[in-house]
Amino acid sequence: MEREGLPPDRRLRQEILFARERVYRFGQPTPLEHLSLVPGVEIWVKREDLSPIKAYKWRGACNRMAVLTPEEKATGVVTASAGNHAQGVALAARALGIQARIYMPRSTPRVKQSAVRHHGGDRVEIILTGDSYDEAVAAALDDASTSGATYVHAYDDVQVMAGQGTLADEVVLSGHGPFDAAYLQIGGGGMAAGVSEWLKTYWPEIEIVGVEGVGQASMKAALEAGKPVPLDQVDIFCDGTAVRKAGTNTFEILNSTLDRIETVTNAEVSRAIRTLWEGLRCVSEPSGALGLAAVMKNREQLAGKRVLVVVSGANIDFLQIGLIAQSEGSSQSASRTLRVRIPERPGTMLELLDTCFEGVNIADFQYGKVHESEAWPAFTITAEDAAVLDAVPEKLQARGFQWEDLTGAVDIAFRAIPLRGDLLASPVFLRLDFYERPGALHDFLDKRVRGRANLCYFNYRQSGERIGRALIGLDFAEESQRREFLESLPEHGDGYRSCKQVDSPTSARLTGHSPG
Repeated sequence: MEREGLPPDRRLRQEILFARERVYRFGQPTPLEHLSLVPGVEIWVKREDLSPIKAYKWRGACNRMAVLTPEEKATGVVTASAGNHAQGVALAARALGIQARIYMPRSTPRVKQSAVRHHGGDRVEIILTGDSYDEAVAAALDDASTSGATYVHAYDDVQVMAGQGTLADEVVLSGHGPFDAAYLQIGGGGMAAGVSEWLKTYWPEIEIVGVEGVGQASMKAALEAGKPVPLDQVDIFCDGTAVRKAGTNTFEILNSTLDRIETVTNAEVSRAIRTLWEGLRCVSEPSGALGLAAVMKNREQLAGKRVLVVVSGANIDFLQIGLIAQSEGSSQSASRTLRVRIPERPGTMLELLDTCFEGVNIADFQYGKVHESEAWPAFTITAEDAAVLDAVPEKLQARGFQWEDLTGAVDIAFRAIPLRGDLLASPVFLRLDFYERPGALHDFLDKRVRGRANLCYFNYRQSGERIGRALIGLDFAEESQRREFLESLPEHGDGYRSCKQVDSPTSARLTGHSPG
């Protein structure tokens, strides 16, 4: 019987066997490593970030292009990709001597564009078009229909799925199985289809859990509708899995191999990225951490089980690493953002810190004076124990402070800190560099500021460095008090490394006053 006539699952299994021989012309097997930072769960991580293109996509692209006929090779190939599949096509194009045109969204990170050029050399042409993966696909398909080039699909092709399935073959041969569960990220579903089919073949009792971002759950929508359906909008934080509509072929496979599907938030993905870094020194792209994010979310139910996850890629823009590292979601501690109403009078801010926020870590502090008699400082607080955070509102109410929860608020995220310069008498702004240890910032305010000036501005965000940096505004009743304070303030002191007055132009921009 010809393989094309077999049922989809049987054909896929056979093609994975043939892919074994093809894909290792282009790259080597990747490691399977134990991650021990999630208590109670035995987690094994398939490190596809250590592959030739720092992502698993080389397997499917190379397997598909290795079976092109001589005529198809001469005509060339065309594809569309958000980045990782493009690198796989580029790698194969160079190795096989095939010309490839690769359509990518205009928003594709430069690191992925550069990698495509690196792997493909003069065998590839990158064409940036549209603002989404779907627009790039439409342009690539139009090219293929007019030029006669072979379209190499990123996921919805049995040869592509079979190539991805070879990573599961390596897992089976590793000797670390069998696994109780595998958490597999899904974009179009090519990797999840190939891997789940192979794992179910050898370990029928394994639980296969598909994982998608909450704003890009196209396979979840397909399973609910009974067929692939397009999403109205797609979140692109996890850009490698940002697919509007699941594949027809991948849906057919996953409809039978998936036991269930999970969705995770961007914050949960950020937390998983941090865990991979701290546990394996692995820098995962957001899509690569989806599986681990779902495991961490369900770790109580997974206690005592052996679980497989795949780090599917590490092609992340350097700037995005910084944004993720500084996001609230990347913290391993529970966090909340609270805005508190306090009287606008000397000492009240310190009283608030001394009483209601004792025992919590202040990760972000935003405040600007906008009213004569009331202040509304905003604090993002963290604690290892969520119960400690839950107790803060009770402490605020007990002391008569009004408060509101602003966790996730847009103005907090964008650090929109208003300040009315017309309410200030004799302000000074200080750049404070202090040692990031409990009590250091509090001691500076207590010993240097209490009773001498009012806080009128505060801009601080924890960066993870040993030195914290804050921009502080102090307002004095008289100019003479301001001068006396500055003359008596040492540039270096107990608990802080440096305290310098901000230059006049900056102060003028903050307050609206003319420099002078």
